Amino acid sequence: MYLWIKALHLVAVVTWFAALFYLPRLYVYHAMARDRGESQAIEYFKTMERKLYRGIMTPSMIAVLVFGGWLLALNPGWLSQGWMHAKLTLVAALVAYHHVCLIYLKQFADDRCTRSHRYFRIFNELPVIALLLIVLLAVLKPF
Repeated sequence: MYLWIKALHLVAVVTWFAALFYLPRLYVYHAMARDRGESQAIEYFKTMERKLYRGIMTPSMIAVLVFGGWLLALNPGWLSQGWMHAKLTLVAALVAYHHVCLIYLKQFADDRCTRSHRYFRIFNELPVIALLLIVLLAVLKPF
């Protein structure tokens, strides 16, 4: 059973990160279309952003948390290890990032977002750093 839960956790992680990488990239393009006054493209981005967030990103995050919590329940000793504390801190930061993405989604939906495409290009890189650190922590268990 453990390997099935771990496999489902990893699938959920992959899909969540795919969405965490893609939604802010859509924000880059949305901000560029906004700046050019391309109303048809703007409406298209609003639809894509909403569907990605609600249909893929949020269910994937929930699955990551459920399967990850289940794995921790099966291996409570991990909670006494420093690498797990660091990993869980990064996961908490990703959950916060996920919710910041919702704030921007609502701002774009209401045509209130004033952030530039350059801002979203930088914002888009934050999950990459988290992914690198989480994988290193989970594989190497350095402390």
